[in-house]
Amino acid sequence: MAAPDVSESLKALGSTMDSIEAVLDLDRLRADIAALEEEAAAPALWDDPENAQRVTSRLSLLQGQLRKIEELRGRIDDLEVLFELAESEGDADTQREAEGELTSVRRAVEELEVRTLLSGEYDQREAMVNIRAEAGGVDAADFAEQLQRMYLRWAEHKGYPTEVLDTSYAEEAGIKSTTFAVKAPYAYGTLSVEQGTHRMVRISPYDNQGRRQTSFAGVEVLPVVEQTDHIEIPENEIRIDVFRSSGPGGQSVNTTDSAIRITHLPTGIVVSCQNEKSQIQNRAAAMRVLQARLLAKRKEEEQAKLNALKGDSAGSWGNQMRSYVLQPYQMVKDLRTTHEVGNPQAVLDGEIDGFLEAGIRWRKQQEQAAAEG
Repeated sequence: MAAPDVSESLKALGSTMDSIEAVLDLDRLRADIAALEEEAAAPALWDDPENAQRVTSRLSLLQGQLRKIEELRGRIDDLEVLFELAESEGDADTQREAEGELTSVRRAVEELEVRTLLSGEYDQREAMVNIRAEAGGVDAADFAEQLQRMYLRWAEHKGYPTEVLDTSYAEEAGIKSTTFAVKAPYAYGTLSVEQGTHRMVRISPYDNQGRRQTSFAGVEVLPVVEQTDHIEIPENEIRIDVFRSSGPGGQSVNTTDSAIRITHLPTGIVVSCQNEKSQIQNRAAAMRVLQARLLAKRKEEEQAKLNALKGDSAGSWGNQMRSYVLQPYQMVKDLRTTHEVGNPQAVLDGEIDGFLEAGIRWRKQQEQAAAEG
């Protein structure tokens, strides 16, 4: 890379970091951390466990944000020194190292820039993802399973812990539905742009005549409920059914009736969990999912009231949001952002950052347009 190009690249990165730091307001961030550290050091902190959890979680999140910003700024400063060293000594190895670090830093800055766009009420939270097979028979069930794998692989690449809470297997292949948690800050804000109907077009491996099949799967993304949300569920508002867990092909996972299905009577919402070993664990996991769904429902109702006040009759984003075409050509395309990739297998292997970033930017533009309108 020529020296002028390096200089311009580093200048651009520095300018982007200035913008990020302005949006995040580092002085306020440091002041918030200092205030939370004072609260966390109080001897009586754990007299109120709910408040203690709020304080410690928030402190950890803000400290992590500040540390990431400061480290990234330091890496940009170090890059200038590394390139100067490579040039002055004519060292090709150091030059390659510097260019590799520049690529890595540029990517990290882009990710941080997108993170600044996640300013929604629940965006900082962990996520629960529900995938269900829709129209398309066995191909839809197979597609739903591929989507589950795609998101779990994405989380694995990022080093994010996940927990599969429930999986209902289809009879021939694939899954009817699945619910899993992604346990990382901002997982909800990041993955919420995936919500909607996904469509796959391919030559069906389950059609003995080799015909092209279109199948659909629905993705729902929920914020994980925190104690401060006060989602209370009285016992008389739920019905709990116990059943035997099942695996692929209808096989019994275990010989005990440990799977739990909870029906919320006022809303008709039904959730289930069968991936834990005991009824108690499955019930606790199912209640977490139910609380998340009730929180999302409350948020939707509040948003509907705001839209009614503004005279906004438009839907959220429309239902169908992405197409995965394997035949007659190879293409994955987002129908909202027009972002597309010509390698469906890479996408299905978890390489979805481009779609996530495009979706987050698109959503921000929609919000700004709505606010201005």
